[in-house]
Amino acid sequence: MKRSLPELQHSAQPLVMVTAYDYPGGRHAEAAGVDLILVGDSLGNVVLGYDSTAPVTLGDMIHHARAVRRGAPGTFMVVDLPFGTYHTGVQDAMRNAVRVIQETGADAIKMEGASPEILGVVQTLTRNGIPVMGHVGLMPQTATAQGGLKVQGKDDASARATLEGAVALEAAGAFALVLEVIPARLARLISERLSIPTIGIGAGVGCGGQVLVTHDLLGVYEGEEKKIAKRYAEVGQISREAIERYAAEVRAREFPAKDNSFVMKDEVLDRLY
Repeated sequence: MKRSLPELQHSAQPLVMVTAYDYPGGRHAEAAGVDLILVGDSLGNVVLGYDSTAPVTLGDMIHHARAVRRGAPGTFMVVDLPFGTYHTGVQDAMRNAVRVIQETGADAIKMEGASPEILGVVQTLTRNGIPVMGHVGLMPQTATAQGGLKVQGKDDASARATLEGAVALEAAGAFALVLEVIPARLARLISERLSIPTIGIGAGVGCGGQVLVTHDLLGVYEGEEKKIAKRYAEVGQISREAIERYAAEVRAREFPAKDNSFVMKDEVLDRLY
């Protein structure tokens, strides 16, 4: 049964969130019993082959989120608003958020940042009944402006800005907050300061929950080791080896075998000659 927003916010156990981008990903996540599924714009990197999340469109997000929802009808689903869909004003953000909710069956949307403009968007959406998950720390959509994909909040100014941004997002109405790639002690401080759940990725064990990109935890891409992730399987290696065995059997005429083929009566075949 899908957990309600109040249940998630008052969970006695750390919240478990994973990403999903398609029907099988949604099915697997729901079967595993996760608390939340994030249809992240990281699909640009791990599914669509882009080198950043910036090219991901609203149409991409809606297409993939609809597939995830079909696979996971009973799990709380959060969908990222991609770059450029909430930066051009409150009206555009509202219009795009409504599209996501209506067309995908999402339970909430997520957006990055805590600028005055973003806070205004969060406030407007939440006042109009759209749950918003915030995001501070490393923000992949605008990572170039942050100096690249690196740890945030290590110096006084950056740490204070991250803390103040988190506090402001809660005040604006965010129901939860992703803390990405910040020092563990800062993440714990923020988590203690807020009354809403924090969900960490590369932010230590002191958060109210954790999220990982499914492709990272499954080891879909061989040779990609990330400090913020743990590989719980080697699906990439298993997949490659399976395809190699298939190719070898086809070339040796070992597949399809008799068990994979269909038969017909001899007299039917004889009449064809």
